[in-house]
Amino acid sequence: MLERLKPQPADAILHLMQAFRDDPRPGRIDLGVGVYKDAAGRTPVMAAVRRAERRIWEEEETKTYTSMAGDAAFLDAMRRMILGRTDGAAIATVGGTGALRQALDLVRGTTPEATVWLSAPTWPNHPALIDHAGLRRAEYRYLDPATGGIDLPGLMEDLGRVAPGDIVLLHGCCHNPTGANPTEEEWGIIAALLERAGAIPLIDLAYQGFGDGVEADAAATRRLAAQLPQAMIAASCSKSFGIYRERAGALLVLGGVRALVQDNLAALNRMTISFPPDHGARVVATILDDPGLNAEWRAELEAIRLGMIRTREALAGALTAACGTDRFAFVARHRGMFSRLGLPPAQVEALRRDHGVYMLGDSRINIAGLRAEDVPRLAEAVAATG
Repeated sequence: MLERLKPQPADAILHLMQAFRDDPRPGRIDLGVGVYKDAAGRTPVMAAVRRAERRIWEEEETKTYTSMAGDAAFLDAMRRMILGRTDGAAIATVGGTGALRQALDLVRGTTPEATVWLSAPTWPNHPALIDHAGLRRAEYRYLDPATGGIDLPGLMEDLGRVAPGDIVLLHGCCHNPTGANPTEEEWGIIAALLERAGAIPLIDLAYQGFGDGVEADAAATRRLAAQLPQAMIAASCSKSFGIYRERAGALLVLGGVRALVQDNLAALNRMTISFPPDHGARVVATILDDPGLNAEWRAELEAIRLGMIRTREALAGALTAACGTDRFAFVARHRGMFSRLGLPPAQVEALRRDHGVYMLGDSRINIAGLRAEDVPRLAEAVAATG
């Protein structure tokens, strides 16, 4: 058996991280890592999380399992945060990736003939998960490289080929890797198209609160959930609560007979992880259910969000000044941790080789990994290699 194992492709982000660590040059800039970092280069523990953990440590009386679906208080809290209501079936998952995996397994078990449609580009793990599930996939145009915005005509043309029962994977906010998000009007057009086609949205909601605020970042998801008869939402708590290693996530499924859907979701957990992890989920529930902790968390998250917007504005201004063009103005309009600068691979390589600037080959950068003092040097490096 083991002699048939094949080498797995190298992970581009992990390879970039190792190259950055091996680079001895002072002042090098790491824009590839996919986690939030503060001005000191740390991924801090939120104060609200510390307070919630302390309360759990003092009050928790057992470490026994919760249920196959996960803690009910956590699932209700996630429904309220995402949907503003508590209907629909739900399970706790191992992070947002686990939620996506369970959603795809649900599709495979019910409509294996369905095609899963992905934005071009998308998070690299999306196609890998779909392939592993043995489902068909197709792409729809998303980013207009000329403007840095949404290619709505291309998107509409491609999704015009969606068949009834197909799955359309959408980023609820803060699109990864581009940072470009549909406007409210564009979301309405997309929702109407999916409704006409009889397609089911699978919404990846990994950055709620990182874009325009906790409520604003849920608006598109709520619209789709209200307008369409069926929807799936794969939610991650890693970024919004800064609890990456706790692997807290949830899959929400709307439509159908709730009890029947809930029973099938719990069975999916039973066949993969049996019982989901609870510590991170309990931290989230403790924060969301306590008015004081909730307010403290929202204030911390808002500071993170506004900090990224200030960095975006500073970088867009610095690139305009250094390059003598406003072609990078879209960086200030984008939201979330990521933007794709639209640089050719040769320039990305020159930035790494000659200036110690590390970004992915498609020129995706992590705005949250950029310190204020590095903004001018990054802009000058882009101008020097362009």
